[in-house]
Amino acid sequence: MYPTLSDLISDIFGIYIPLPVQSFGFFMAISLFAGGYVMLLELKRKESTGLLHPFRQKIVKGERAKPSELFLQGIIGFILGFKGFEAVFHYSDFVENPQNFVLSARGNILGGLIIAGLFTWLRYREKEKEKLEKPVVTEITVRPHQLAWNILLIAALFGLLGAKIFHNLENIDELISDPLGSIFSFSGLTFYGGLICGAAAVYYYAHRHGINWVVMSDTAAPGLILSYAIGRIGCHIAGDGDWGIPNDNPLPAWLSFLPSWLWAYDYPNNVLGISLKEDFEQMGLASLTGNAYPTPLYETLIGLLIFAALWILRKKITTGGFLFSIYLILTSIERFLIELMRVNVKYTVGTFAFTQAELLSVIMVLLGISGLFYFNRKGKSI
Repeated sequence: MYPTLSDLISDIFGIYIPLPVQSFGFFMAISLFAGGYVMLLELKRKESTGLLHPFRQKIVKGERAKPSELFLQGIIGFILGFKGFEAVFHYSDFVENPQNFVLSARGNILGGLIIAGLFTWLRYREKEKEKLEKPVVTEITVRPHQLAWNILLIAALFGLLGAKIFHNLENIDELISDPLGSIFSFSGLTFYGGLICGAAAVYYYAHRHGINWVVMSDTAAPGLILSYAIGRIGCHIAGDGDWGIPNDNPLPAWLSFLPSWLWAYDYPNNVLGISLKEDFEQMGLASLTGNAYPTPLYETLIGLLIFAALWILRKKITTGGFLFSIYLILTSIERFLIELMRVNVKYTVGTFAFTQAELLSVIMVLLGISGLFYFNRKGKSI
């Protein structure tokens, strides 16, 4: 596997270039931009059909720079300079473990002060150029698609927060044994936690700017599943532990046209630094080969199929909320089936044993089906 982008480049081109970029983070960034771009296209389309309308926003022009504004710029500059200068002067340490480096107390105070001063001065100069003798309040026209990247940023931040919270709740033992490592690690993310928290934050932001939550849901649906599908590529390439249960079975004859790693894989050199065979044995799972079902790849393939279906249906469905309801049903069925092939913590209630994702998948399917009935009865045209 390729824990870092440097490992991937080295294997493909035979040249090792030390880069402080983890493979998982790289593909997460690509997935966010891809999902954001798809959402941008949908926002523009809905504007052209009259579903979304421009709105007026008041702004103040000609004000002097506020002390709080300059202070914030200084803080941002100090953090960037504090870490940036340290990373430049100790690049090998930074590349070796960028996550620990960034989250540590290491830094260059002089660098922090220099960049803080620069940021503060630049902001002050910018406001001075725009200063008027008497500030005026004016209105500007804002089109919904201009908010796309703000929405993406909010979804990413709150989605990441929710994904970490749900993962830590699902793995309390890890959290107790290593609180800081569990909280600040970029691996170990729960999809439904990200979906719930990210959606709540986006809905709030959209509501404040006059975008109906039903329209926002349908707009976001194709981009959500596309982001998920691309993000799972990062999980596979980095080998972050999202693989499935042991698979010692040989490749079936009817699948002989596929490469063997699509059927069973042992994830060598994974980012966790573990042997799957030994890990399976510690969990009490029998494994002769140490191979597992490469479930992240399965999720990528199914996710791309769902995206294609939603992208085709988006112009054919005329009832608001239907597209998002279909998204909930399809993605939840996909996740439930994949959970049957993955190793996860199970909860037991009576005679039923289930994972957190299985429970949430069932709930989401029921919500999606309820949504179809609700929006069909409401009959709100999109």
